[in-house]
Amino acid sequence: MLNKRTQTANLKKQNLITYTSSNSIISDQFRTIRTNIKFLTEEKENRTFLMTSPGSGEGKTTLIANLAVSMAQQKEKVLLIDANLRNPNIHNVFKTSNDIGLTDVLSGKISFEEATYIPGIGKLKVLTSGSTLVNPAELLGNELMIDLLNKETNAYDMVLIDSPTVLDFTETRILANMCDGVVLILQRGKTGMEKAIEAQRVLDLAHAEIVGVIVNK
Repeated sequence: MLNKRTQTANLKKQNLITYTSSNSIISDQFRTIRTNIKFLTEEKENRTFLMTSPGSGEGKTTLIANLAVSMAQQKEKVLLIDANLRNPNIHNVFKTSNDIGLTDVLSGKISFEEATYIPGIGKLKVLTSGSTLVNPAELLGNELMIDLLNKETNAYDMVLIDSPTVLDFTETRILANMCDGVVLILQRGKTGMEKAIEAQRVLDLAHAEIVGVIVNK
């Protein structure tokens, strides 16, 4: 199992510009985001951040994966969780299997340690979404998810969670309420102002703390 879920850093990572071009302007922008998040957590216990967007195709998954790599490159212990059980993509970015993951841990089929993938980039660990489920909202709203986050928050410097779009799926609102902060991803030229305002309203109703907005592209 260890060999199956561990790979060396010399594998080509799709869309990971912070890994393949660490000196680029875009990588520097990710370092700025990382620094801003560090300021948010400096005097608080905040360590678990959810990233979501109003709609699909706004670059959320690519952004969170690059941010996780950027943090890991600074020797931070980072856990990246793919909680987008409806349309998971983190495993594609890191070129790994999605046979086991979050759903299997929450279902008690496998331990957290066995399910995590080690890409060989600093102290980064990745928990992919896992096997497909009929009712993602029910599983992610379970006490087991809360227990998992509480436990792993203490074991890592930062826990980053990729989630479904906030306007389309209930579980994103549930997850947002569990996390210390939410970062809303918008895409320039695509995300309408009405959608952005509606996403903020929905997150406010979920009693989520929006700590920032990132405008992609």
